[in-house]
Amino acid sequence: MSRVIAVANQKGGVGKTTTSVNLAASLSVAGSRVLLIDLDPQGNATMGSGIDKNSQELNIYEWLIEGVELSEVLKTCAGDFDLIPANTDLTAAEVELLSVSNRERRLRERLNECRENYDFIVIDCPPSLNILTLNALIAADSVLIPMQCEYYALEGLSALLETIDTVRERGNPSLEIEGLLRTMYDPRNGLTRDVSRQLLKFFGDQVFRTVIPRNVRLAEAPSHGLPAILYDRQSRGAVAYMALAGELTRKHTELEVGTGE
Repeated sequence: MSRVIAVANQKGGVGKTTTSVNLAASLSVAGSRVLLIDLDPQGNATMGSGIDKNSQELNIYEWLIEGVELSEVLKTCAGDFDLIPANTDLTAAEVELLSVSNRERRLRERLNECRENYDFIVIDCPPSLNILTLNALIAADSVLIPMQCEYYALEGLSALLETIDTVRERGNPSLEIEGLLRTMYDPRNGLTRDVSRQLLKFFGDQVFRTVIPRNVRLAEAPSHGLPAILYDRQSRGAVAYMALAGELTRKHTELEVGTGE
């Protein structure tokens, strides 16, 4: 059964794109069929996957808005996962979607044509709660929320959870929280430990056991157009994202066995 996961947090700088790229690559390396969708006009997930966002004749704009076939925009990246690339053309999509009927369901409709070709579809959302993010949340089975363990992160989390509740009411009642992922984690920092304890207290099993550490190699990898698992497999960042992929895969394997699917 395929799983569509939106990686979302309206607060910038929390490791959202890093998580999207590295989770996609790690799931692929572990043997899953993976599609990464760059839904951010900045195109950082595209560049971080080794694809030049400015040299693409066709990208997610043409697929999402103009109905171009997926095969015409799809790129296969190092690590053997598929990518729908994005660049600033996607900014125009935000405007055009406002005049399209069923505008918040456009991505869901397009994904229905291809989702069974993949085990996991990972959507890198923009760092804002706009029409593109709404499309991702309507299309997704679940939301993975990367967050730093700092005071303002908790404040932003409340707003995102309210948005998820609204999306459930407006058309995706089965939308789940895939999990809260603690990123840029430094256990030497007292505030980090305090916020981590609060997350575990209030969200329990919804917090991933895996934490993503602050790691230089993880930060360097995008400039080389590679996920961390291919840039430096032994780095702490690469090992952490492989652990996250394993945790996520085990969870859904157990769920499928439990439901008999």
